[in-house]
Amino acid sequence: MQRRAFLTTAALGSTTAITLGSGQAFGQATDSDIGGKLPTLQWRMATSWPKKLDILFGGAETICRRVSDMTQGRFTITPYASGEIASGLDVLKVVSEGSVECGHTASYYYTEQVPALAFGTNVPFGLTTAQQNAWLYYGGGLEAMHKLYQPFNIINFPAGNTGVQMGGWMRRRLDTLADFQGLKMRIPGLGAQVMSRLGVEVKVLAADEIAPALIHGAIDAAEWNNPYDDEKIGLTKAAPYYYYPGWWEPGATYELQINQSQWDALPLQYQEALKTAAAEVNTTMPARYNAKNGKVLAKLQHGDLELVAFTPEIMQAAYQISFDLYTEYAAQDPAFRKIYEQWNQFRQEIYTWNRVNELSFDTFVMSRFQQTSLTQNTLG
Repeated sequence: MQRRAFLTTAALGSTTAITLGSGQAFGQATDSDIGGKLPTLQWRMATSWPKKLDILFGGAETICRRVSDMTQGRFTITPYASGEIASGLDVLKVVSEGSVECGHTASYYYTEQVPALAFGTNVPFGLTTAQQNAWLYYGGGLEAMHKLYQPFNIINFPAGNTGVQMGGWMRRRLDTLADFQGLKMRIPGLGAQVMSRLGVEVKVLAADEIAPALIHGAIDAAEWNNPYDDEKIGLTKAAPYYYYPGWWEPGATYELQINQSQWDALPLQYQEALKTAAAEVNTTMPARYNAKNGKVLAKLQHGDLELVAFTPEIMQAAYQISFDLYTEYAAQDPAFRKIYEQWNQFRQEIYTWNRVNELSFDTFVMSRFQQTSLTQNTLG
């Protein structure tokens, strides 16, 4: 099956037009396109998100709304928040079983079952949002993920991204590697395993469980997402130290998971509507986060927040442990090895290119921005 045409497709017998930021049509079928020839379907979508996360849960809502738009209301999907029809960490399970037809979640919640699923979201010191999309859409990544999901009777499509995340909220400072010993931290995916090797006691909690656990001392630290979402779930009032960067999630991809049997039974036009809606959200979600996060961070910095960078010692140790972990998994797990070798080759190629084009530009303009800011603060 051709997997390349994600952003332009002849969905529903008409040309699909991508309009970013307007909320208008990616490609809308006319009555003559549908003509009563296609079935009326009603699906349910389980998600891993509480409704208060209006960008994340909103991404699931957008997929459902756009599918309805593109099928003139003949194919409708109702999204459900975490806990309404399934736990936020059980989305894969209920979609695989066919209890619900589809879900919106993150693949790295399920690495205990298949470690290589982490690549579908992201891995420590991995790819940025643009790099991750390049790998998934045009570097063989999505085809590789489809193969991983086959035993689960699931097909997946990228459906959102956060950009580089923050490093989380800490009740105490973490200045040296010794400070990680015995730390109880909420963190999922392979990043959790890296933290474990640093001496951390890892906890995996759904979004709406994190702030209460941190406030009441059940955990000492927690990472979730970025300033906008962290404020939404109450983390900004749960701990005084806000660390950066989130090296375990440099561009976290969320995904639309669809029960394979249900997918195979869909008319082609409905399949194209789902792929197109997922691609729209995959494009607009990181844009929405980038538009929001700077304002929220600036507001937080005027409060009691202490913004702290992980030290070079911590970053270097985490980097080494991460790639030692990948090497170990590759030696033990053929599925992991296959996807890791392909991913790592792509990573080296795109890093070489982005070092020349993006890093050179970012280094210069950020240094100029910093100099200008210092000058303005001095004059002010």
